[in-house]
Amino acid sequence: MIHTTMEPRKAAAPARVAAKPVLKAIRPLAKAATPPLKAALPLLKAALPWLKIVAGVAIIGVLLWRLGTGAFVDGLREIDLWGVAAALGIGFLTTLFSAWRWCVVADRLGLKLNLRTAVADYYGALFINAVLPGGVLGDVHRAVQNGHETGDVGRGVRAVVLERTGGQLAILAVGVGVLLTDPALIAKVIGDIVPAPAAIVIGLLLVIAAAIVLATSSRLPRWRKALATTMVDVRRSLLSRRSWPAIVVLSAATLAGHLALFVVAARAAGSTASIAQLLPLLVLALIAMGLPINVGGWGPREGVAALAFAAAGLGATQGVTTAVVYGVLTLISSLPGAAVLVLRRVHRQVEEPVTPVAKPVATPARKPLGVVGKPIGKPFVRRKVQPQAA
Repeated sequence: MIHTTMEPRKAAAPARVAAKPVLKAIRPLAKAATPPLKAALPLLKAALPWLKIVAGVAIIGVLLWRLGTGAFVDGLREIDLWGVAAALGIGFLTTLFSAWRWCVVADRLGLKLNLRTAVADYYGALFINAVLPGGVLGDVHRAVQNGHETGDVGRGVRAVVLERTGGQLAILAVGVGVLLTDPALIAKVIGDIVPAPAAIVIGLLLVIAAAIVLATSSRLPRWRKALATTMVDVRRSLLSRRSWPAIVVLSAATLAGHLALFVVAARAAGSTASIAQLLPLLVLALIAMGLPINVGGWGPREGVAALAFAAAGLGATQGVTTAVVYGVLTLISSLPGAAVLVLRRVHRQVEEPVTPVAKPVATPARKPLGVVGKPIGKPFVRRKVQPQAA
C-alpha cells in the first residue's frame, strides 16, 4: 500500500520540477503587475457589460457599412404567415426539449422541478434573452427564481449553468463533426475573422493574463472550492449513467430544431442551396450565437453568417439576410414567454394580501398640568385632622 501511494507522487515530481522555472519567471511579473491590476479590475468589471454591447453594435455597424441596409430590410420583408407558424411550432418543440433537459439535470442535483413549470420558465428566459443585451439575463432570472422556489439558490444556478453547458457541448460536438467534412471552409472563415499571427498573439496574452490573475488573486482558495463543487455536480448530472443518455438525446433534438428553423429562414431569404451545403454554414452561425457579445442575439450571428456564406460562394448578403430572418423568427418563437411573464406578474399581484389600514383611534385630551405637575381643576384644600378624644 505504501508503494502504490508513493507512485503518483513520483509521477507528479517531474511535472512540479518542470513547472518551477515557469512559476519563478512569472512571479516577478505578477508582483509588478499586481498594483495596476487591482486598480484596473473595478473599472474593467464596470465597463465589461458595456464593452459587450459595443462589440455587438460594432459588428452590425460594419455589416451595414460594407453591405448596406438592403440585406437587413430584405430579411424583414421575407417573413410571412407560414414562417411565423413554423417559428411558433418549432420553437415550442425546442423549448420543450430544453426544459426537459433542465428537469433531468435538476433532478440529479436534488431539485424539484416539474416539466410544466420548466417549460414556462424557459419560455420567459428565452423572451428576456431575445430582448435584452448579453443573451444570458433570462437564464439568470430562471436560475435565481428556481433557486428561491427550491430553497437553494446556489444549486439552482448550477443546474441552469450545467443545462446550458450540455446544450453548448452538443452544438460544439455536432459542429466539429459537420465542419470536419469541409475543413477548408472553417479555416477560411476563422482566417477572415482573426488572422493567424493575431490569433497567436491574442492567445499568448490571454495565457499570461490568466497566469498573472491566478498568481496574484486572493480568491484562489474560494475558486478552488467552487470548482470542486461544480465538478461534483458535473459528475452527478452530465456524466451520470442515469442522466447522460437523456441529456444527449434531448440536446440533439434541440439542436435539430434550431437547424430546422435556420433552414426555414434560409428558404424564406431566397436561398436555393441544398441542405448539405447549408448545414456547415448554419452550424457556424449557431456557434457564434453562443458568444456573449451581442445585443439581444444580434451581432456575431450576422457577422459569421456573412463570412460563411461568402466563403461557400453564396454571397455575404445572402448570409446576412438569412441570419436576420432567423433572428426575427427566433423572437417570434419566444413571444409566448412574454405572455408567461405578464400572467405571472398579474397572478402575484392578485395573491398578495392587502394589509388593512388601521383607523386612527381618538384619544381623550389630557388636562393641562399645573406648576407642580397636577392637573388644573378644583383648588386643593388641605383638611385639618381633628384630634380624637382619649
